[in-house]
Amino acid sequence: MAQVKATTQRSVGASAAQVTQALADYTGTRPKLLTEQFSEYEVREGGTGAGTKVHWKLAATSKRVRDCLVAVTESGGRLVESDEHSSMVTTWTVHAEDEARSTVSVETTWNGASGVGGFFERTFAPGGLRKIYDAMLANLDTVVTGG
Repeated sequence: MAQVKATTQRSVGASAAQVTQALADYTGTRPKLLTEQFSEYEVREGGTGAGTKVHWKLAATSKRVRDCLVAVTESGGRLVESDEHSSMVTTWTVHAEDEARSTVSVETTWNGASGVGGFFERTFAPGGLRKIYDAMLANLDTVVTGG
């Protein structure tokens, strides 16, 4: 099995502290960031940053729905979401551009399938997931800037 990786980033109109706080808020802010591909979102433990456990279903395609139970940790200023049902790990990293802008990077990795199915997964899944996270980052920018 080869590792599959999807990455994206966006400049956001708020300080790194504001953006980091918003991303770590799984009860208030995170539901506002979700796209139509997410359903059954539910915070099961905690709710802010490390120690949070949250459930959702992610419809990467109409035929491919992942049932995720995510445990949140923090490492080196990064928010790390590890799916307990799979090898999927999503890391959110925030870097200050200046006092009022930040760059947010999202990287998701998982162990892909082998064979022909794995080839198609490695070819198409990163682009689909990147589109989902691009939309979430756009929503984040709107939420933190009050737009």
